[in-house]
Amino acid sequence: MDDKFHLNSVEREVFTLKPSVPVYFIRPASIKRAAQFFLENFRSFKHESSDVLYSVKSNPDVAVLKHLFDSGIKHFDVASLAEVKLINELFGNEAKMYFMHPIKSREAIFEAYFNHDIRDFSLDSFDELKKILEVTNNARDLGLHLRLAVSNSNAAIKLSGKFGALPSKSVALARKIRSHAARFGICFHVGSQCMDPLEYRSAILATKNVVEKAGIKLDVLDVGGGFPSFYPGMAPIALRSYFEEISDAVVQANFDSDCKIWCEPGRALVAESGSLLVRVEGKKNSMLYLNDGTYGGLFDAGFPGFVYPVRAIRIKGRTPLSANTTSFGFYGPTCDSLDSMKGPFLLPENISEGDYIEVGQLGAYSRSIRTDFNGFNKNLQIEVSDEPLVSMYQEVEEEQAVAICQK
Repeated sequence: MDDKFHLNSVEREVFTLKPSVPVYFIRPASIKRAAQFFLENFRSFKHESSDVLYSVKSNPDVAVLKHLFDSGIKHFDVASLAEVKLINELFGNEAKMYFMHPIKSREAIFEAYFNHDIRDFSLDSFDELKKILEVTNNARDLGLHLRLAVSNSNAAIKLSGKFGALPSKSVALARKIRSHAARFGICFHVGSQCMDPLEYRSAILATKNVVEKAGIKLDVLDVGGGFPSFYPGMAPIALRSYFEEISDAVVQANFDSDCKIWCEPGRALVAESGSLLVRVEGKKNSMLYLNDGTYGGLFDAGFPGFVYPVRAIRIKGRTPLSANTTSFGFYGPTCDSLDSMKGPFLLPENISEGDYIEVGQLGAYSRSIRTDFNGFNKNLQIEVSDEPLVSMYQEVEEEQAVAICQK
């Protein structure tokens, strides 16, 4: 039976439960829609194969992972032994994992290779290559993927400072990795929430330059993550434009036809599927005091200052919420003054203590970075039938429906 026939709505759950702790609302239909979009559209390259690797760190919740798997996502980008064990426990040999963290402990490499049959590893230095080879006893079945440092100038969160070898200094390393790899790949990350698809083109052409100078064959091009979702003030162009830019750049780079093309979406797959219900515990002027904050599920609202779509919910029997909205900032429940979110979040001007706020786009990087600070980590999770507060995929479905009707 379709989930929509037996899952409740957010409002019905709120009116029934009147929850005193934050509540995550998960939309299985949204997860399926996003997964199918990536699987159908990113696979349209004129190459032997393309694969979508879900970035587990963006949301490692068991229910979310199962919905992704059931929707066709069978490949997982893992960055720790905990993530490796989680995927193995859930899916066993039906899932394929790729250890794409450039710096790993020897223990993690050993267990991943010998106990979990992981053969693909990323790296960005001669030292890491030496470590991988020593731990795996110079295995000849390795997929080794050189991480390049590329421009993150159009990303909301820049990821180029910590990992990656500069393309200008990667030629010798690329040759060395190629000599030991059964499959040689190059990967990169254009930054989280990338707002310009041209960044992928630039990174792909930088990859082409390294491969040509090294005089080696490229087996895998991994364009990483960075695919955006929609937030107030950050409205990206259609995801198809990103795929088209990548596809055109791959053609321009003229990689061999058997070169595999991978991507590692996280945010774009799960962000809009999740929302977080918080309760207003107090109000001072334009600031609302909530029962969750930056130490809980709203880290990105504090730093780096994301503004999320919001809607207020008032329990029946009270004066209706005003149609007039005003800008509010948020304070979280902890005693730390850093637990603040400047917004602006547009909400009814008469919102008050006891009202609820549903904060959208929190299916990614919310649950995975919660803390127990001050003892405020208790929360619930409920699956619902509602559509997301905002969506990059609903419009695509509507366009497809119109096209079918016009045939």
